[in-house]
Amino acid sequence: MSAARAAAARSLRAAFGAATALTAVLSALALPSPSWAQLAPTASEIAAYGGLHAAAARGDVASTLRLAAADPAALKSRDEHGRTPLHVATFARKAGAIVALARSGAALDALDDDRYDAVTIASVADDEATLDVLLALGASARQVTSRYDGTALIAAAHLGHDGVVRRLIAAGAPLDHVNNLHWTALIEAIVLGDGGPRHQSTVRALLDAGASTQLTDRSGRTPLQLARDKGYRALVDQLEHARAR
Repeated sequence: MSAARAAAARSLRAAFGAATALTAVLSALALPSPSWAQLAPTASEIAAYGGLHAAAARGDVASTLRLAAADPAALKSRDEHGRTPLHVATFARKAGAIVALARSGAALDALDDDRYDAVTIASVADDEATLDVLLALGASARQVTSRYDGTALIAAAHLGHDGVVRRLIAAGAPLDHVNNLHWTALIEAIVLGDGGPRHQSTVRALLDAGASTQLTDRSGRTPLQLARDKGYRALVDQLEHARAR
């Protein structure tokens, strides 16, 4: 990708978030362009919530515990996008509500309608604090999520969320999982990354953990070839050094 395209992708990500950035970058690269489906509750949805969803969105721990005790089935209740109270609390970064829901029996691995779990939601949001809470409660970093049959690690690597990537690796996230676009976390950090400091740090973390440099994309290109094609000199240096080890 040219410097101008890389700059445009960075601007899109900052202005419009991960959803717009993914679509724009895939389009620029002439790659498949599935829509980014992770949806946080809107202000109007939150205002319309009642019961446990409302308590979770507010981070009201006392009400969360009371409502869950009175009606345990409410822990599995879904809004119109299939979000459970735990999903809502994760989007809202309400750690107290997350703990209260988990201790009341909420499923930490529940998927919403677009197949996102709480770990992936926190990872995409670059929310290390909430991710730490979820992992400490026993949430898995290994779950296959999203319509792309990916993982939280792949999503975080794509976005250059290097701190999240390190946390997920430490929690046992599968380094070499291949999604249905035929990309690993390492490949996605290159193909959808901007080659900047956070993606360099992400690639370093993956390589240090032992991510494969030999798995290829659907066209048979290795991570090194992909980094060369995009002109990401720092990533090329990292990958060449890893190959020489």
